Amino acid sequence: MRAVLRLAKANPSALRFLVVGGIGFVITMVINYGLKLFVIPQHPVTALAIGTIVATVVSYWMNKKWSFDDRGDRHTAHEMLLFVVVSVIGIGLNSAPLYISRYGLGLEVPQISRASMEIADFVSGPIIGTLIAMVFRYWAMNKWVFPKRAEIADVLSPTSPPTQPTPTR
Repeated sequence: MRAVLRLAKANPSALRFLVVGGIGFVITMVINYGLKLFVIPQHPVTALAIGTIVATVVSYWMNKKWSFDDRGDRHTAHEMLLFVVVSVIGIGLNSAPLYISRYGLGLEVPQISRASMEIADFVSGPIIGTLIAMVFRYWAMNKWVFPKRAEIADVLSPTSPPTQPTPTR
């Protein structure tokens, strides 16, 4: 518990990112299983990808307004483009373990039981895939989408031009 409190104090955006990710995970799971069980049972990777896409749209807004609200001076269109690029890569990373499990390893009915297939799907997609994508997204969001604002020391470095007060009339 102390480690979580230290993380929250040292890096509050990381804790907020995890909360947003938890909300996104719930959204993904509801859509994924709704589609997988009732609409497109023969396309589990597509169901997971659609759930992830919807959760990604929601998480953009939540991350911009809450997780990284103290960052990101980019124009919204540029920021959104970077977010989409990072998210598309994240969706691929999230879906890859499920794809490998189902089609590479053949963990599907009739090779294994329905219950075993569902467990393999859950472990590979929502657990392993989400963890891989989460680490990538947090790193990429910090690095490119919502970078920290320039520090005063960086702005006033010897290589930057000196600032003079603007005369008023």
